[in-house]
Amino acid sequence: MARTNGSKTNDGRGKDAADRAAPARSVTKTSPGEFIRQVRTEASKVVWPTRQETVTTAIFVGIMVVILSLFFLGVDSAFGAIVGWLLTLA
Repeated sequence: MARTNGSKTNDGRGKDAADRAAPARSVTKTSPGEFIRQVRTEASKVVWPTRQETVTTAIFVGIMVVILSLFFLGVDSAFGAIVGWLLTLA
């Protein structure tokens, strides 16, 4: 069964990749003043977390770090014990 989708072009890329190549665009330069205005406008749109959200998230991250640390300690210890037992068999 012949496949027509994904056939290769002469440069080795898939047909879809060649078709999706970005067309050339002219780039307009932005003045430093305009850039600063755009940055301030975008920064004013940011919704910053409240203190309570930040504290809650930090506590959650700390708890997850402890849980995952204990999990990986257990997995590492188990593998270490298994490897040690296998080495005694040799």
